[in-house]
Amino acid sequence: MQTIFLTGAGGFVGTNLQTYLVDEFHFHTYNRGEKPIISEEIVIHLAGKAHDTKNVSSPEEYYQSNTELTKQIFDAFLLSPARVFITLSSVKAVADEVNGFLTEEAIPHPTTHYGKSKLLAEQYILSRPIPPGKQVYILRPSMIHGPGNKGNLNLLYQVVRKHLPWPLAAFHNQRSFCSVENLCFVINELIHREDIPSGIYHIADDEALSTNDLIRGMARSMSRRPRFIFVPVHFVKLLARIGDMVGLPLNSERLQKLTESYVVDNKKIKTAIGKPLPVSAEDGLMRTFYSFGKSKAPRGN
Repeated sequence: MQTIFLTGAGGFVGTNLQTYLVDEFHFHTYNRGEKPIISEEIVIHLAGKAHDTKNVSSPEEYYQSNTELTKQIFDAFLLSPARVFITLSSVKAVADEVNGFLTEEAIPHPTTHYGKSKLLAEQYILSRPIPPGKQVYILRPSMIHGPGNKGNLNLLYQVVRKHLPWPLAAFHNQRSFCSVENLCFVINELIHREDIPSGIYHIADDEALSTNDLIRGMARSMSRRPRFIFVPVHFVKLLARIGDMVGLPLNSERLQKLTESYVVDNKKIKTAIGKPLPVSAEDGLMRTFYSFGKSKAPRGN
């Protein structure tokens, strides 16, 4: 069996990836604070600090976890016999708002410390020459989801579970998501093949969905009708600005995440792999929603 040097093994993606690859690979899991010494064939770097929508994290936490740690792991990879390096960046390393489709050719201009720290890590990797025989992949996933995942999707689910009407139905948006199964599929292809060029790849499900589509899917997973309220957009934005000042659950950043359009182009990775992604956006999200309710999704999803 081949071996994988894995950081972030205890996180959502890390636990799913180990399950996905358990029959073929042994894992050496890296613990934060250790000096990275790599003797494995493959390096998958997933550790990092996620975006904090409550804004309680210091900027230094992002740069230490997302930039400096990545530098250490990548330097160790360059000195190691490992042939493949995969790191998880983010589409937020490119842009916090998107008009049209976000492609790999877009000029990065992140505005948050999360995005900036991810971009600095990317730039460091790209600044170093890749020795012959090694492949380096920077993956920028859109919002990752799957059974057991927490975060904004789960918060949205609780609104529907309590049978509360969705008050942001007046917002019209389209957003890309990334099933954790599709992400694991892509990583699996990268570590098994030598014909996929090194570089940056955006990872997203094929279809973009609106927040209202999500509400409908969540309601369907509970066998109930969705409830919508069309509150005027300008009034909701005013409430969010008040939330910024007094600490309400609805603030400008959370409102943006729930209602923004953010469509990610996945053509580059699909062309490189030459295979379709295994899970559609709707099926992947329904699996996630069923897991929130701890009920079993019907077969065929």
